[in-house]
Amino acid sequence: MNNQDNANLSWDEYDELRDPRPDNNDFDAVVERAVSRRGFLGGALAFGSGAAVMGTGLFGSATSARAQGSAFAFQPIGIATDFDIHVPQGYQWKTLVRWGDALFSDAEGAYSPQNGVPSDLSDRVFGENTDGMETFVDGDKIILAINSEYANPKINLPADADGVPQSADQVQMLKNIQGVTVLEVADQGDGYQVVVDSPYTRRITHETQMIMDGPANGSELMRTNADPEGMSPKGTMNNCGSGKTLWGTYLTCEENFNGYFGVTGEREATEGEARYGIGGEGRYAYEKFDARFDLSKEPNEPNRHGWVTEINPLDPQSTPVKHTALGRFKHENAEMVQANDGRIVVYMGDDERGEFMYKYVSNGTWAEGQPTDGLLSDGTLYVAKFNDDMSGEWLPLTPETTGMDMAQMLVFARMAGSKVGATTMDRPEWIAANPLRVEAYCALTNNKNRGVKPNAGGDETPVSGPNPRETNNFGQIVRWRPAGEDHGATDFTWDLYVMAGNPTVYDNKYAGSDNVNEGNMFNSPDGMAFSSDGMLWIQTDGDDSNEEQFEGQGNNQMLVGDPETGEIARFLTAPNGAEVTGLTWSPDRKVAFVGIQHPGGSWPDNAGKPRSSVISVWREDGATIG
Repeated sequence: MNNQDNANLSWDEYDELRDPRPDNNDFDAVVERAVSRRGFLGGALAFGSGAAVMGTGLFGSATSARAQGSAFAFQPIGIATDFDIHVPQGYQWKTLVRWGDALFSDAEGAYSPQNGVPSDLSDRVFGENTDGMETFVDGDKIILAINSEYANPKINLPADADGVPQSADQVQMLKNIQGVTVLEVADQGDGYQVVVDSPYTRRITHETQMIMDGPANGSELMRTNADPEGMSPKGTMNNCGSGKTLWGTYLTCEENFNGYFGVTGEREATEGEARYGIGGEGRYAYEKFDARFDLSKEPNEPNRHGWVTEINPLDPQSTPVKHTALGRFKHENAEMVQANDGRIVVYMGDDERGEFMYKYVSNGTWAEGQPTDGLLSDGTLYVAKFNDDMSGEWLPLTPETTGMDMAQMLVFARMAGSKVGATTMDRPEWIAANPLRVEAYCALTNNKNRGVKPNAGGDETPVSGPNPRETNNFGQIVRWRPAGEDHGATDFTWDLYVMAGNPTVYDNKYAGSDNVNEGNMFNSPDGMAFSSDGMLWIQTDGDDSNEEQFEGQGNNQMLVGDPETGEIARFLTAPNGAEVTGLTWSPDRKVAFVGIQHPGGSWPDNAGKPRSSVISVWREDGATIG
């Protein structure tokens, strides 16, 4: 397979081709259980007191929702299959910023549908494939920090490149349109617009100088020819989900970093590289033009990526910091909360089939106005174990529990999680903490390998606990409440808030939970965020073919869920081909900013090429929506 083929694959397909697992193994005995939908839910109820402890949710949520009536301030919308955005009656939307839009006046007109953007201006425009984002305020200024997850070479490169970089200059352009964009927005009377030439504006790319901190900083695993001390990495890449610290900085999360590295010569992958899918040809052919991405020359360079990186969006001169204490894996987002004793807690998911959920707990405590030194570099990383009786525990990852030294344990956090017996999950993506009660939710997007294949480390993926369906193409959202209503606790109880499915095709567990019906069904929950009123906003990144098992589900969408009743309603549908990902609000909560990634057709301009964009959505009556 060559780089052109690699660039056309989804990240999941790319990973499986680089690290194929055998189709035949001990799990082949697992077959489709002919259990009715009611029978499955009844069996789950038999777990006992856990459901009662957790209150409403999967079990009986639809009944509760019907009894109490809708809590939503909008009329739910139907599915769509076209190449446009749809929102409820009484709401409006418009594009805020698109890939290639100028952030500085010297880049005005740089983008063209035929050639994208030239290399010398590619870090002066808004990045490609928008993802996680957060809002920040400095006086009367409104700042957005927005991830740009990856490139689409077929779209981003000139047509004659055929989707594969032909020069170092083209590689540089691809590097520049990824990473993070910090920009200022202002309401000019007709809606929010980007403030061109704002002093806050900056692009943080694959070439930006970083600082590394935490226990793995300076370790032998971090040292390269360009940085023999292993303390000054360059670049942040495949920036997926995001987070916001309690002290007002931005957390960008590096996910599928493995695809950026390749080998120009003959070389066997190490055990650690194999666990992370590193080896073979890179997705973008970087290794052919930049030795930093050539494993045969810089085998430690991948170890410097796959971290949570902190950025101060209000200080354009600040240097981003990679926090090794939070572990290295395919980070989706980072949800920060606080323990009852003042310690900092960060929940994180590793977005790959059969990988784990983590949380970090600081040793130090924090209160507003106090120093933040050490809060994200000195603490304990935990990995989640879910039990079938709807209890769970956070298992500490330490040299004593894993038999690994501290740097190895953090760089190869997946292997550490395997050693302590963490629960393999159905692609844990965004985690969101309820602002009104001590509970958190994780989107388990899907896992076609559940009960069929082990994960990349050989860990079994049995049907159990919060992963109750083999060959799970629909996904679910797990919810947990920590013991003593304290996010710092190591014990918790859990339930499933929703199991996505298709009740018009199936009458068994693949129909979904009782709060899924023909009017709100969806697949592959991915992004999540809570609004200030305690409602859970759910974004999807799934199959939008509208065929076979997904018939009637239409394009990807954004829904709103009521944690109290379990009711879920569809709020927005995306253009066909697009993922809905990234959500934040204006400071007055009257406008939602929503990411639309990799749209199909030629949305939003109808100018021949699709452009990932951030849109703004608001109520026509000017009321709050978040």
